[in-house]
Amino acid sequence: MNALVALCHFCELHGPRTLFCTEAVHPPSPSPPQPGLAFLGDMDREGDREGEGLTMRANSSATQRADMCEGCRSLPASHPGFVSMDTETGIRYLSHQHPRQPQLFSVVRQACVRSLSCEVCPGREGPIFFGDEQHGFVFSHTFFIKDSLARGFQRWYSIVMVAMDRIYLINSWPFLLRHLKLTIQSLQSTALKVFDSEQGVCPQRAVRMNSAFSPAVFPHQRSGNAARSLPSLTQHPNLWASLHASFSWLLKACGSRLTEKLLEGAPTEDTLVLIERQTEQEEEMNAEGVVCKVQSESTQARGPSWTKFRSLRHLRQVLGCADFRQLAWHVLMGNQVIWRGLDHGLIQSAFNVLKALLPVGCVRVVAYSSHYEEAYRCNFLGLSPDVQIPAHVTSSEFTVLVDVLNVEQGGVCDDNILSLYHFNISSANTQPTDKGPTLLNKIEVALANENLSVDVVSHCLLCLKEEWMNKVKVLFKFSKVDGRGREDTQKVLALLGATGPGEEDNVRLLKFWMTGLSKTYKSHLMTAVRGGERTPSQ
Repeated sequence: MNALVALCHFCELHGPRTLFCTEAVHPPSPSPPQPGLAFLGDMDREGDREGEGLTMRANSSATQRADMCEGCRSLPASHPGFVSMDTETGIRYLSHQHPRQPQLFSVVRQACVRSLSCEVCPGREGPIFFGDEQHGFVFSHTFFIKDSLARGFQRWYSIVMVAMDRIYLINSWPFLLRHLKLTIQSLQSTALKVFDSEQGVCPQRAVRMNSAFSPAVFPHQRSGNAARSLPSLTQHPNLWASLHASFSWLLKACGSRLTEKLLEGAPTEDTLVLIERQTEQEEEMNAEGVVCKVQSESTQARGPSWTKFRSLRHLRQVLGCADFRQLAWHVLMGNQVIWRGLDHGLIQSAFNVLKALLPVGCVRVVAYSSHYEEAYRCNFLGLSPDVQIPAHVTSSEFTVLVDVLNVEQGGVCDDNILSLYHFNISSANTQPTDKGPTLLNKIEVALANENLSVDVVSHCLLCLKEEWMNKVKVLFKFSKVDGRGREDTQKVLALLGATGPGEEDNVRLLKFWMTGLSKTYKSHLMTAVRGGERTPSQ
């Protein structure tokens, strides 16, 4: 992400000052630079070619260095700064008191001054957004730090993120606000402990009230009180290294959480549902929860690549046509699909290929669990072999169980899944699965055609899902929103091509897929209906 994060402070003697700045330096691009790109990344690359040393060119004069006290200084000019390398992308995160480039220095300087003077929110503490195309856009969060020697017993700070992409910064507002609050609360809590301990030793309020005020000594008092640094206020000897780690992670996470994607036409239901889920997850999770989730998923995915299902066609070849159709039928009907076995990676790969049959909104996966999860929580459930499934589940026609049994190999390694595992599929369902739904019949035709590559079959499946999602939208609008009767609904089903052979399965599929419609689409329909009802009365 072409942005930088800075910690700013309002010094009582010298005004707004930049204390600490972290910027991302991207590796040189092999292609020539194009005009019109955001200048933050361009200047980073130019500075990287000019030299590795961290300098303060815009603040290198002796006068400017002298115009700094302990309160508005973090790292001395001789300090090499902090550097972190992202081995995946080659991006380096550099931290020092000021940016390396004069242009960036002026941008950050202006953001610092505005965040601590004119651009403040009510109460002076909290987030605010400002900026323009020329000087960049700024997300700023101002806050106070307790100090027993300061005026009002507190000092004013702000954390700013500067970027040229206004839309990206606005879309990142909830993410930035949540994680910056964690950093700010940590600083405030540690400073408050120091403040309370100092007040317990020597209460400054009583000292100030009992001391005589003299205009002659007032500037001297202010000068002495203004020279407390942030590490002394928090008693954190490695504060700047800690802030470097926090700001570096923030830049990396903020840059990877959103990606641009070219959409042909209006966004699909799957895209809308994914956006809604991402928003919900960001509101619920914190940084520690993300790390644990990623680690658990990576643990589940371990295992040789040849013990995994690669595609729907591969799964069909392994299970056989009859068992695959039975399994796919249960998936499309919305029944709970349970895989029980030792190989986490195999079960995860099976879910990955099977969930491609459904809209994203209909997929609820518990990849691997040590106990049974009810069907309302997940329609794909992976279990360890020793888990006992309740009797009411095994006897239900709305459940299908796949037991993955290990085959004795005698020490011989084979890349054929059937030589390693035996698959036993069982279900209490008595309905025939060979007639419908129509969607499954078309999918099987595509999978059986060996002249079609796996990529072509994937695109074919995508088109078929879109076709049936459009039918779902029509049926939802007609039956749920408009409230039409059974007879009219039957006519619509005939018009949609859902009647005839396999009609019962088609209707079950359509009703199940209604649950996968996005909240955005449902809200849009209900708003449009209410607007249409109000129009005649007006």
